[in-house]
Order: sequence, then C-alpha cells, then structure tokens
Amino acid sequence: MVIIYPKFFSLEQEKQERIINAALKEFAQNGYERASTNEIIKEAEISKGSLFSYFNSKKELYLFLLDYVVKVIDKIYDEVDWKETDIFKRIKAIGLAKFKIYKRSPQAFNFLKAVAREDAVEVKSEVNKLEKNITESGLERGYQNIDLTKFREDIDIQKTINIINWTILSFAEQQRDKVNSMEDIGMEIFKEWDEYFDIMKRCFYKKEEE
Repeated sequence: MVIIYPKFFSLEQEKQERIINAALKEFAQNGYERASTNEIIKEAEISKGSLFSYFNSKKELYLFLLDYVVKVIDKIYDEVDWKETDIFKRIKAIGLAKFKIYKRSPQAFNFLKAVAREDAVEVKSEVNKLEKNITESGLERGYQNIDLTKFREDIDIQKTINIINWTILSFAEQQRDKVNSMEDIGMEIFKEWDEYFDIMKRCFYKKEEE
C-alpha cells in the first residue's frame, strides 16, 4: 500500500527537509526503539504534536524514511555513465557517484548504516526487505551491459562475478564499520579500492585487457 502523506508534502521544502533530517539523525543515533519523537520535534523546530499530523505513528515515520533513502540511492544510479562496459570502471563510477551523494545527504547514509544493525521486531521485516531489495537491485543494475569478453576464457564467469560481489560488499561493510558517521569517509577510500581492483583484474582479465 502506497501512502502519499499529503499534509507533509504540502509543507515548504525547507520545513520538509528539517523534519526528515531531524528524524534521520535521531533514528541513526538511537535505533528505532530508543528514538524519541520529542527529540525529532525539538531538532526540527516544529510544534509539539504536529509531527503526528503528518505521520500517524513513529513506525509510519520510520517506514517513510526507509522509502526516502531508497530514493536517495536511486540518485546514485542517475549519475552513472551506463555506456561504460568495463566491470571495474563501472563499479568505480558507481562508488564515486555514491561518494558524492554521501556528501550531499550524510544523514540518509548514517540512517542506512543504523538500519543494517536494526533488530526491532516492529520494523524488522520491512528492514530486511529493504536491505534485500537494495542489494539485489544494485547488483542487477551494476552489471547491466558489462563486456564479458574481457574475462579469461578458462574461468567460470558467474563464479568470478560472485567473487567480485563478495569483495565489494565486504569492503563496503568494513569501511562503514570503521567510521562513526558517513561524513568521515574521504577520497582515500578509492586508493585502497583501486588496489583490490588491480589484483582482481590480474586474476580475471585476459592479459591484453589488464
């Protein structure tokens, strides 16, 4: 069921952003169960009780934020050059686009980091569904129109792609766990990223394609 939230979207853009950022911050810092709607109201500088005229419950607000971060993630894919068919260049382009969006919307990614650890029963099924959809959609879009002829002919392509996927996901998880806030992530991450890619290219690409 799609909920439109007409009262919320009738607000001025600046006020919408204040409420969204305050809610993202509170849920990111405290998780679903410990998050305080009073703190969100205070941070957003809105009148007491007005939050629940826009969203019927704390859970509804949280689910709205899950949908919001999906839209933020979609912006990453809008910035990628899909004509690039080299798998490693494509993945790096997605990483650079993601980095730019991190810097523009740090609260959204801090929230997403907290979502990965969320175990509140009230929202767990929605969280699991979101994580599954983000991972599957990202991998599906990331590998569209990839030039598989660059790979060595004596290896299993699907197993190779699985290894690349596991490396990317593990690397991303390690980087996420290293920092308190996504704002702390810097460009140096790409130097380490390139080192892993160089190793995988030497392992999986034909000699002339390295």
